[in-house]
This record gives sequence, structure tokens and C-alpha cells, in this order.
Amino acid sequence: MLRVLVADDQDLFRGGFAMILGAHDDIAVVGEAADGAEAVAKAVELEPDVVLMDIRMPGVDGVEATARVCRRTRAKVLVLTMYDADEYVYDALRAGASGFLLKDVRRDDLVRAVRLVAAGESLLAPAITRRLVAEFVGRGRARPRLQRRLGELTDRETDTLRLLARGRSNAEIAADLVVSEHTVKSHVSNLLTKLDLRDRAQAVVFAYESGLVVAGEQEMTRTDRR
Repeated sequence: MLRVLVADDQDLFRGGFAMILGAHDDIAVVGEAADGAEAVAKAVELEPDVVLMDIRMPGVDGVEATARVCRRTRAKVLVLTMYDADEYVYDALRAGASGFLLKDVRRDDLVRAVRLVAAGESLLAPAITRRLVAEFVGRGRARPRLQRRLGELTDRETDTLRLLARGRSNAEIAADLVVSEHTVKSHVSNLLTKLDLRDRAQAVVFAYESGLVVAGEQEMTRTDRR
């Protein structure tokens, strides 16, 4: 049974999401919160597997609430936003969110997203993620401290991180690097551990902030990567 906490300052959205999720036998909505402070308190108290977090709330907003939840609990945070180019989404990813959804998400996609995130996956639409990162990271310069940490990775782990940041699935990375999916999973697990990252979502942000991937640069072909 997946335990979910729904946090949204709008009653209509909060109740609707809770109703949709609660209709499934494998999901239990253990609580609701109307603002970020309440979301953090209930996450600590109720120990949900997933927090569905509205990004724009009065008082403690979804970004700060996400950071606090990730610091104080083992819950995964799935961010909700009205806009696919919301600067707060990028901040939430940096704070530890495992992915984001638009509030007009279809019922089936909402349920699938909660299950994926609970299982340890990240929910990042590649096109939207690249646009967000390109817009908000591309304005600055790569951080030398993060560049140095890249040296902790093997060449294959570095290649895996680069492709992961481009939105590739494990199967696609395996095809590009001509290895098995099991090997890719091992590379992903190793690079997350070495870089002290929570999940694939944070790995994407790290790849751009370290300068490993540059917004707008042309991708190498499979032949080039070999």
C-alpha cells in the first residue's frame, strides 16, 4: 500500500487529487495539507511514501516545503505546477523533488506518476526538463566545485550521467553505450552514491550545473560516443 500526502492550498485541487488516488486499492491518501508548513508537519507525522506538493502556496511555499520534507523524511516529493516553464519547478528539483506534473494531468498519468516515484524512479518529461534547465542554469557559468566532483566518476559513469541528463531512459542509454540495462542501472546507482545525489532528478540538475551538459549543445552520435 502506497501512502500519499496531498498538499495544495486550493480545496478543489486537493480534494480532486485525493479522490482520484484514493480510488485505487494500492494507494492510501493518509492526509491533506493546505500549505507548506502543514505539509512538512504532516509528512513528519504520517511518514508517507510520496508527497504530492503544490509549488505555489502562501507562507511556506512548495519549494521550501520540499527541501524540508527531503531533509526530515524519506518521502519522495512530486511537485504540481500550473505552468510547464515555472522557475519554481527548477528550484524544487534542486531542493530534492523527484519530478513534477502539470495540474491538468490526466487521472491515469497522475496515478502512474505516484507509483513510479514511490518505486524510486524520477518523473521528468525530457523536453520540459531541458527547457527549464536551459533557461535557469544556462544563464550562469558552470560551478568549479561541481566540476571537480565529476572526477570521482569513471568514464562510463560520466557517459551515463550525460545521457541521463539528456532525458534518455535506461534502455536508451544501454543501446547508446552498447551495454545491458543491468549495467546501466549499476552505473546510475554508483554515480548517485559518489555524487551524493538523491535521485535521477538531482542528477539532471547536477549535470547542467557542473557544465557536463551545456544547454543547446549538439549531441554526439552513437558512433562518436564509441
